[in-house]
Amino acid sequence: MLSSLLRSALVLAAVCCLTSAETVITCEGRMQRLSCDQGVVSVLTVAYGRTDRQTCSEGKPSGQLANTRCSQSGALEALANRCNGKKVCEVDKAIFSDPCPDTYKYIQTTYTCLPAHHVVACEDSEVELFCDSGQTIALIGAFYGRADRTTCIQGVPDGQFNNITCSTPTANQVVTERCNGKSRCSVYAVNSVFQDACYGTTKYLELAYSCEYPL
Repeated sequence: MLSSLLRSALVLAAVCCLTSAETVITCEGRMQRLSCDQGVVSVLTVAYGRTDRQTCSEGKPSGQLANTRCSQSGALEALANRCNGKKVCEVDKAIFSDPCPDTYKYIQTTYTCLPAHHVVACEDSEVELFCDSGQTIALIGAFYGRADRTTCIQGVPDGQFNNITCSTPTANQVVTERCNGKSRCSVYAVNSVFQDACYGTTKYLELAYSCEYPL
């Protein structure tokens, strides 16, 4: 189940920002890239599988295109947990399970870019979230783990940033419980707070939030 935070972010994006939504289709075996020049990623819809015989069909035998009822349950939650709140997010089929092994699949994602405060904290450091007087923090998305080989690598041995499929599924919940509704809060980017999802990998905390006036 998506957290109430993620659901509210998706609803906000759908209602307010639909005109700027972008749809990206990525064939199986390739990397899907979501990016925002301004703001941060907010995923609206995701489908992983196959719903027609035309998409991503070039050079594929008919037997791999015949099943048009192939769909991965939980695809939206998996990709939203990975990408919401980021400036750039790259994913491939590894974040999903395989709903139909003999079918050639694709990822179809619709997302928008939300205005937000965007911060990154390297492992074993602290990040502070704050809003102006009268406003409170509303988390858009949080990620703890490693999704690239460029963030927070200074002084880190080579073998500790090669795993780029490392993520803690409870990151949104942890930051939401600590910060939502407050005008200021601090979060430590440490395994004792977020759990160690991949031992031996140096991680970082990436999050985005907005400041809202209480209703």
